[in-house]
Amino acid sequence: MLPDYAGGCIANLVPRLVTGTASSTDAPDWMPEVAEHARQIVLLVIDGLGWEQLRARAVLAPTLSAGAGIDRAITSIVPTTTAAALTSITTGRPPSGHGILGYRLADGDRILNMLRWTLGNGPLDDARRSVPVRAFQPIAPFPGSRHAVPVVSKFDFGGTGFTAAHLGDSPLFDYRVPSSLAVAVADRLDAGAPFVYAYYDGIDKVAHAYGFGPHYDAELTSVDRIVADVVATLPPGAVLLVTADHGQIEVGSRVELLGREAMAMITFFSGEGRFRWLHARSGSTGDLVELLEELYGDTTWVRTRGQLIDDAWFGGPLSAAFADRLGDVALIPHEPIAFVDPADTGENRLACRHGSLTTDEMLVPLVALGGG
Repeated sequence: MLPDYAGGCIANLVPRLVTGTASSTDAPDWMPEVAEHARQIVLLVIDGLGWEQLRARAVLAPTLSAGAGIDRAITSIVPTTTAAALTSITTGRPPSGHGILGYRLADGDRILNMLRWTLGNGPLDDARRSVPVRAFQPIAPFPGSRHAVPVVSKFDFGGTGFTAAHLGDSPLFDYRVPSSLAVAVADRLDAGAPFVYAYYDGIDKVAHAYGFGPHYDAELTSVDRIVADVVATLPPGAVLLVTADHGQIEVGSRVELLGREAMAMITFFSGEGRFRWLHARSGSTGDLVELLEELYGDTTWVRTRGQLIDDAWFGGPLSAAFADRLGDVALIPHEPIAFVDPADTGENRLACRHGSLTTDEMLVPLVALGGG
């Protein structure tokens, strides 16, 4: 499933919500009608909460499941991964417009981890000096807003490279435990903010660590309670919109390590397990594609960089600088498998994953609550 870049897509939420167009008569069918007349709007992004996973567990999330818009989904972007998707939400641009095209991108012959803003695979290699954030991702967040948009997010994320990359100079109002998220949102609404952006990462963390099962169900129940707490604080005329950056698919131990013949044609890897970029040795791209199609064509989309750009998977044409951040060949599974980067051993322990274009990963909710 390709993103609906021209319609119901996470990249189109913020431009509509912050510019005042929400009261116009040309309301799109993907936007819950109650949000079109709201005096104040809270956009809460629940990391990793896919629409299909939510609908399958509706009984565990009675507040969310009673919201307007629960019966239809919108799409994420390509790839369906946090760094690219959150940046598309806040900047209102597809990945082709902001250049954060995945989780781990090439910076010359080095790999830049978007979420940690580190080079290589070492946790201490801080890249904020060698790869300046504003030069790498220059688009300001919340375009068109007439006011500084307050951001409610976890204390740990303040001052990080990725926070600067997708939130810019937006004022941050942190919470340290989940129960305080609703308190921080209420403070911003009471202060008169017309639009509040909030973020919560618990679902994604639990799914990565434990997969689907009792831990996931317990976390979804907790998330629904957080949503109910936010709704309870909404002043008259305010609306809460809940969405996500991507969904999840359970992979577990079903990982693929490329064999010796393929490895002989590859210099290094980037991306992630379900959108794995291979950087080919000079002159090897054609042979590598042919081999990978033979080995994995029944479980995986094998695409060259040029094919993905020509087919506008990232939302439009890429500048030369952005294209250089990608590998030569992408392995994008449509079955529940992942492809290993031998240099990124930490990723091999994930239970649920995302990045590809299955409906499990691509479809996310856009649910409205409040407005009374």
